[in-house]
Amino acid sequence: MRFVFSTILAIVVAAPVVAGPVSFADGWREQRLSLFSSNDYTFGQALGLVSEGAVSIAWARVAQADWNSTGASWNWRVDQSVPATDLSLKGGDDRNISLYFVFVPQSIAPSLQDAGIRALLGNDDVRIIQYAWGGNHARGQVIPSPYAPPGQGVTIALRQAGTGVFSENVDLVADYARAFGGEQGALVGLAVSGDSDDTDSVIRAAIGSLTLR
Repeated sequence: MRFVFSTILAIVVAAPVVAGPVSFADGWREQRLSLFSSNDYTFGQALGLVSEGAVSIAWARVAQADWNSTGASWNWRVDQSVPATDLSLKGGDDRNISLYFVFVPQSIAPSLQDAGIRALLGNDDVRIIQYAWGGNHARGQVIPSPYAPPGQGVTIALRQAGTGVFSENVDLVADYARAFGGEQGALVGLAVSGDSDDTDSVIRAAIGSLTLR
């Protein structure tokens, strides 16, 4: 995956999503990670994506009322899957669909509310949990991101590569503690990605019914 970790750091500068149940109709934008290819996203009550040998992200900012969210639930489906990969391998970690949760310490969240990209790049205080459907890992395995500075980003495997329809329910506080230790920060951003560029394969997937609590 030709992934620039700083791109995810930049998602907190956009318009906020609605508190509580999250609609994918408003406040979401695509960020290309390549000049030559990107995913095709459909925005509405659910977010659909088609990825053909490509990678990109769709992102939104979390409203301040939801900064203290401690859990999340959602439904997702995959109709066409990438092959199983090693999600710890830089440049070989394709996955069907990922949902990112972006945190910063509560003490600095207000100061970053209007921050631009330059202020966020290289910020050592940002932490990112990526829940992934893909790879060949055991459910719940915490995998350090091969693209992030040490201790700044992790992938948590939820589903191995393949097709189907599933519901997920995650404890952000517990997973943050497992991934990084310490107290969870403010949840300031969300992102969704599909990644098929390394295997030159095709993804057809969707995510919906996303609720923060």
